[in-house]
Amino acid sequence: MLFITPHEALNQTASALRQWRINANLTQEDLSQKSGVALPTLRKFERTGLIALESFFKLTAALGLLESFLKVIEPKDEYSSLDEMIKDKKKHKRLRVKRSRKS
Repeated sequence: MLFITPHEALNQTASALRQWRINANLTQEDLSQKSGVALPTLRKFERTGLIALESFFKLTAALGLLESFLKVIEPKDEYSSLDEMIKDKKKHKRLRVKRSRKS
């Protein structure tokens, strides 16, 4: 299990997006114009990791990462239907075994 603080997650996210920007050969100004996120907002994000969620989505969309990001946070369905879940729960229900008491 990975133990990471929200602050560390913000910094890692900002660093990763900065690297994606650099790999795409975009300056901060280029990405700002392409995404519609104000340049000072982008600069602050890359420095601190702090940004509004809508602006974050604009940046990821401009870098072609939005769909991949959304897939990562998508919940995983264990069951294809409610009936399937109920059948599975019944199958795994604990059976009570009556024990005879010895006197």
